[in-house]
Parts: sequence; C-alpha cells; structure tokens
Amino acid sequence: MRLLTRTVLIAALLMPLGNAARAVDSPFEANLVRLSEVLGALHFLRNLCGEASNEWFAHMEQLLEAEDPDETRRARFVASFNSGYQAFERNYSRCTPSAVEAIGRYMKEGEALTRDTATRYGN
Repeated sequence: MRLLTRTVLIAALLMPLGNAARAVDSPFEANLVRLSEVLGALHFLRNLCGEASNEWFAHMEQLLEAEDPDETRRARFVASFNSGYQAFERNYSRCTPSAVEAIGRYMKEGEALTRDTATRYGN
C-alpha cells in the first residue's frame, strides 16, 4: 500500500508541474533539486539492501520527462541525483542498520517533498 501511495504522490507531483513555469528560479525548484538527491540516495540504498530494481532511477526519469528541463536545469537535477547516490556509495558497502534507517528517513522526506510541492504548486 505504501508503494502505491508513493507512486500516486510522485505522479501527482510530476504531472501538474510538467506544464508549470520552467524558470530556474521557480518557487518549487529547490524542492525538485532536493527530490532528485533523495531519489539518488534511495536508488543506491534500496538496491544495497536487497531491492534489486531501478524504481528510483525510473522516478528520476519521470521527473525529468515531466519537467522537460533545459540543458542547465537537467544537469542540475542529474548532478543532484548523482550526489545523493554517491554520498552513500562512498560510505556503505553493505546493508547496515544505519542504511536501513537512512532509507526510512529518505522515504519520509521524499514523500513530504512530493506531497508538499504538489499541494502548493500543482494545478
């Protein structure tokens, strides 16, 4: 059920923003950049802890598709995703209790970012 909730929340965020103003300094830009970082962290951590999927990478691709960013914004989103991934890749070589705790924190943060952004800026 939580997976469905996450998917619905992410879809709710991505769909309305696809046609939103594309200015780099848009009011939701920081949320999307942070969401990109969270998705990168989850992509690494969930796979490290046994998920073996590209779900979080696919969510990142959906964000990019929905936003249709120019080259500069796209590079910012991709760099943020990679930063989130690499931050944990440098420190974790196996799933540990702290990695599992980080997954929980990032899941909550990602859900909150998605929900809050969709509520504030969605159509």
